[in-house]
Amino acid sequence: MRRSEVRERLRELIATLPPGDALPSERDLSGELGASRPTVRAAIEELAREGLLVRRHGRGTFTSPAKISQEVPSTAYLPPAEGDWGSEVLEFDVVPAGPRLGAKLQVSPGSGLVRALRRRLVDGGPIAVEEIHIPCAVAPNLSRDDFAAGSLYHHLRERHGVTPAEALQTTEPTVVDAAESRLLEVPLYSPALLFERTTRDTDGRLIEFTRSVYRGDRYRITQHLKLGPESG
Repeated sequence: MRRSEVRERLRELIATLPPGDALPSERDLSGELGASRPTVRAAIEELAREGLLVRRHGRGTFTSPAKISQEVPSTAYLPPAEGDWGSEVLEFDVVPAGPRLGAKLQVSPGSGLVRALRRRLVDGGPIAVEEIHIPCAVAPNLSRDDFAAGSLYHHLRERHGVTPAEALQTTEPTVVDAAESRLLEVPLYSPALLFERTTRDTDGRLIEFTRSVYRGDRYRITQHLKLGPESG
């Protein structure tokens, strides 16, 4: 089993465990996943760098403590970011949802998802790596071109009759792994921003889950906030 597959299986396992819970030993995971111990160890180390796991010497590996979350409500339309944006589609295929993505998109684990991995460019330079999953049932005729040129949401509206209406997005710090380092042209383990977004259409249907890693040295978010009596 490839390390990327082991990493995805471990993500599914982590999603079922409470914060701070212990993972099975590397030997047990190796037998359960049908992967070598070095592959399991490398996948665990990558997830630890992402902040999903904590390794404690002499004690084992644990899921990370609960994260402190602050929700910033917004009723404004999302404005376009600065610069001249483009996309390079690196991979395009149809995959089964599996337990983790099935739960996020509220489809059965065996449902087909269109998956696109693309590199986002600004003014000709790489700024982000995005992995997008869209249920096949949402837009059966999605093509590679829909992810390559122009706005994906524009193509969903104009070509497929699907109108994205609202999204829930989380942002947190991370570091780039080997593949992201190569694609973003930054040193391994460079600081980055991790975005995860689920999107609904005008009927309230979940239509997209996207995981994006943005270069920490080139991307900045500015928010306009109103402060009320309960503001900290």
